[in-house]
Amino acid sequence: MPSIRNHEVSSHRKASHSSDGTPGAYEHQGSAIPPFFVLLGPDYAGKSSVLAELRRTATPWRLVSLDDTFLAPEHALIGRLRRDVVKDVAPHETRWSLDFFAAMVNTAVVHLRDQLMSGDPLTPAVVDSYYYKFLAKCRLAGVPDEPLLTWWRSFPRPGRVIYLDVTPESAWRRSHDGAEVNRLEHYGPQPEPYGFKRYQTDLDRLVREEIRDLPVTVLAEQTDAARTAATVRELITHELR
Repeated sequence: MPSIRNHEVSSHRKASHSSDGTPGAYEHQGSAIPPFFVLLGPDYAGKSSVLAELRRTATPWRLVSLDDTFLAPEHALIGRLRRDVVKDVAPHETRWSLDFFAAMVNTAVVHLRDQLMSGDPLTPAVVDSYYYKFLAKCRLAGVPDEPLLTWWRSFPRPGRVIYLDVTPESAWRRSHDGAEVNRLEHYGPQPEPYGFKRYQTDLDRLVREEIRDLPVTVLAEQTDAARTAATVRELITHELR
């Protein structure tokens, strides 16, 4: 089983439970929000593989992700927008303003929130990254806190963050030595180990800064998606009791 490190804070909120013991819903601005958990980590930490394994093993929870395999056909636009931001916006800083870049990223963040809020409020959800990694990448790009990032921070808070750790060196190898790296994963004009390591180190620092007031379980670097998914399943099951 992957090594686990827990970081507890006094503000930890568990889902409420009904009289029959089933998990209840959070309230957010008058809307019922299902109890939810965030699977988080740097680039190439293995989140997609773990989510795919959870789906393969018929997890009883909703899995909310922007990966193409998790998007409904009517939401294919979200995948196209994400690819276009990486290909046509991020590499051309002089063509597009930071406001435009942030507005494009906002479509992905709002979609995740909308999918979370539109589900059955009594069915727990596991959300891929939520807004945390998008926010950290926007900060690295120079996007100011006001107004957008502050608004994201007002979104419902997860019951727990499960953080998949990975070193920049391992992440570089997983990217096939930079062959799969996109413009929002490295510093410099072209992917190379030093610029990638610096970016991923900064990304990790900012993401952890954003979740410092949340309950966090850190799973040490994993190489077996099935074992890690089993650990995630165990953690969430325990949290919902």
